[in-house]
Amino acid sequence: MQSRRSTRGIDFFRGFLRSPEQVGSIIPSSRFLERRIINVSGVESARTVVELGPGTGGTTRAILAAMPADARLLTIELDPDFSSILEDFGDARLIPHTGSAVDLAEILAEHGLGAPDVVISGIPFSTMPREIGLAIIAAIRDNLAPGGRFVAYQFRGAVGRLGKEVMGEPDVELEVFNIPPMRFYTWQIKPETAAVMEK
Repeated sequence: MQSRRSTRGIDFFRGFLRSPEQVGSIIPSSRFLERRIINVSGVESARTVVELGPGTGGTTRAILAAMPADARLLTIELDPDFSSILEDFGDARLIPHTGSAVDLAEILAEHGLGAPDVVISGIPFSTMPREIGLAIIAAIRDNLAPGGRFVAYQFRGAVGRLGKEVMGEPDVELEVFNIPPMRFYTWQIKPETAAVMEK
């Protein structure tokens, strides 16, 4: 019998072949990367979490394992085949949605969710049109809760450059125990910033 991780790798590679511009890597996230995502994002104390580009769900499982029992996780995935994998997870806290992160506000409203405390993104900003990348980051900025965090993990620097235009300078960390090594870009909505945005 194939392990869950090896089966996930096959599904991930098939997704890459279908839509290489939508999948950031041909290899799913390592357990080291998943652990770093949890540590950087602070999902352990979050009530509403959004994951953009969950792929075959390795990171999704790690987020669910770390989240409080009463939290909710909304995943937004363009590939319907990847979304269907998440629908089989059987966790009532998980809300898989097939669609574009540009429509974050509408998707949150559709599922009756408030402002997310954390948005985690693995989508490849380097392969999408610049205007789409800016629109996604603006949607994240406009919908994060006061004190909320946006964490993007990428092996190229496009999200850092785009995010700087919309949300200012990010904190950057490197996870070398992943193929390929990943940079973590983190932005946090300060309460005073949120108050200005609401005016």
